[in-house]
Amino acid sequence: MNSVSGVSYPVESRHPGWPARLGPLRVPAGEVAIRPVRLRDAGEWSRIRLRDRAHLEMWEPTGVGPWPERNAFWSWPSQWAALRSLARRGQCLPFTITLDGRLAGQITVGNVIRASLRSAWIGYWVSSEVVRGGVATAAVALVTDHAFGLAGLHRLEATVRPENTASLRVLTKAGYRQEGLFERYLDVAGAWRDHYCYAVTREETGSGLVSRLVAAGRADYA
Repeated sequence: MNSVSGVSYPVESRHPGWPARLGPLRVPAGEVAIRPVRLRDAGEWSRIRLRDRAHLEMWEPTGVGPWPERNAFWSWPSQWAALRSLARRGQCLPFTITLDGRLAGQITVGNVIRASLRSAWIGYWVSSEVVRGGVATAAVALVTDHAFGLAGLHRLEATVRPENTASLRVLTKAGYRQEGLFERYLDVAGAWRDHYCYAVTREETGSGLVSRLVAAGRADYA
């Protein structure tokens, strides 16, 4: 069961919007596409995560165990299985971001609540090798349009540390707006950190966030 304002709703057994393949979009870095996470991502996922510890750890929630263990090759199968299980129950849309066909990051729509709320959060990370190339912005736009389309959601929100200027730019360029500040919201890098809340609703997207990026010259259909 999920609970919103003290009212419980049964978890839906269906899983609209997952699995799915989205894109591709062409951005300065290359061709961006979205696909479901898969078990054989383990090697490349671990390689990037271990290499990019300094790039990622300061922005992600504090996890159990040291970074090398949590991001080792052998830790991916259990994470993949948990994500797939949530996706099959309609509670999560877990995707891999690819650039020119190679794994470049992850993007997830999580804590999906349906009934009268139809809301979720969106979170993402990309390899340090593709930052400032439009990859994350394109991924956010693709997944947001999908969430408001086939996945049937109405609102998405993202929380970002004020110091994470790169991610704030991604959300702003993608079409999200700042709603406020959550004080001491998440345990990140060993301390409770403030986070800005950014959000967007279906009515605000018009013909879609992807079409906005294309119209603004930030992306093109591949």
